[in-house]
Amino acid sequence: MGIINITPDSFYDGGSTVTENSILNQAEKMLTAGATFLDIGGYSTRPNAAKVSETEEIKRVVTAVEIILKHFPDTVISIDTFNSKVAKNAVETGAALVNDVSGGILDPAMFKTVAKLKVPYILMHMRGTPQTMNSLTNYENVTRDVLKDLSQKIAKARSFGISDIIADPGFGFAKTSEQNFQLMNNLELFKSLDIPLLVGISRKSMIYKTLKKTAKEALNGTTVLNTVALLKGASILRVHDVAEAVECVKLIENLKN
Repeated sequence: MGIINITPDSFYDGGSTVTENSILNQAEKMLTAGATFLDIGGYSTRPNAAKVSETEEIKRVVTAVEIILKHFPDTVISIDTFNSKVAKNAVETGAALVNDVSGGILDPAMFKTVAKLKVPYILMHMRGTPQTMNSLTNYENVTRDVLKDLSQKIAKARSFGISDIIADPGFGFAKTSEQNFQLMNNLELFKSLDIPLLVGISRKSMIYKTLKKTAKEALNGTTVLNTVALLKGASILRVHDVAEAVECVKLIENLKN
């Protein structure tokens, strides 16, 4: 899953894909490299990110969906949002999945909306909001607590009629670096959810801060942990660098075969 942020303030590539040409260039690069999905977001979810109005978020993502599908009509687009109205507008424009970093907690209408749209739903674990999540990292046992929370939210989503669900443990969302590594070390336990697992660790601080580098220098570290994630059961990698992630997938597939 290739990440296309239509935002000026994302932690790694903020501002690099906000014009029509830059969106198209990034989409073409990722699709050529082998991306299965493109994940389009119009609201940065990095810690302490600035809030974005619903109107502005809709404008950003709908424009991007229209542009990409006009030039690459077979593209499978995921809409990265925790706002049900944004999700609805994007899907009606042509997006095929909803990727909700809040797992339904930030918009009580999200489950009902996704059920009506009849599209797959990526349900991620997070506490609080992008503005408050860094203060909400107190867990008894992070792996057990995240698993329990995801299980409960999956059951709730299904009660609304959502049948096609993908789980995301939410690396970096209301979790310390140490907790992120604990989750990665125990990732195989998430197979018990019995649904596909998405892992999004691309160039995150758990990598670059551990290595005392910057996000721009974190590609090799990302590749290492993407490999670990695949070996432990991840079905989807959400990444900034598609070509390198595709190589990981191909090599692990051959290893398992």
